[in-house]
Amino acid sequence: MTMLKYNTPTPNATMNTDTPIFQRIKDHITHQIETGAWVEGDLIPSEMTLTKAFNTSRMTVNRALRELTAELILVRRQGAGTYVAAQKVQSTLVEIRNIADEITVRGHEHHAELHRLESVAATDKLAAQLDIQAGQMVYHSTMVHFENAIPIQVEERWVNPAVAPDYLTQDFNQITPNAYLMQAAPLQGMNYKLEALLPTDAIAQMLRIPTSQPCLVLQRSTRSANKVASFAIMWHAGNRYRFVGSD
Repeated sequence: MTMLKYNTPTPNATMNTDTPIFQRIKDHITHQIETGAWVEGDLIPSEMTLTKAFNTSRMTVNRALRELTAELILVRRQGAGTYVAAQKVQSTLVEIRNIADEITVRGHEHHAELHRLESVAATDKLAAQLDIQAGQMVYHSTMVHFENAIPIQVEERWVNPAVAPDYLTQDFNQITPNAYLMQAAPLQGMNYKLEALLPTDAIAQMLRIPTSQPCLVLQRSTRSANKVASFAIMWHAGNRYRFVGSD
């Protein structure tokens, strides 16, 4: 049974009174979650309770809760109230799944922004990953995947043209690189490595996080038709994502 954990906000002497009330409400709720006062699955105070606590309108409280729901901090259940959501998106390392499908299964909306789609010459390091000759032309893409308008993954991928010759002609606003490759280059096997790294300026900007925020970085190569089909580096903000798996 979910326990109610109502911590009525009290005036903060250091609070900037110029901050809009809806933002103060959001800050209070996120503070309760970040400090562990409210945990995943907890029912938060009702709109009426928050309206009285902050001496504001119900419309203002509703805006704060709607925005926190869109940011995946809260989840609203029709007729049951608003709860603390799982604070990290889950993914599995055991199987390769389309990130768009994972997001849809959670009942959320996926969209992606394509930042780069090009043909490049393989460096020595990249050639080793793809098991090809250095200098050989390969396909390269950079995408940001969003869940309910929140960026959760930067996907940088290099593809062997011998395995997926039509990669550059795909509309990646309609299909993800993973979904296309699973059709064009049926999976034979994969190798992966997971580590925690600080993001570059470019990655931090795409994920909308500070460069001091650690990321979970998955490097994965896939094989098809007895060749390495692709090599991908996928960056995830560490406070938004977790990987799970079982035997």
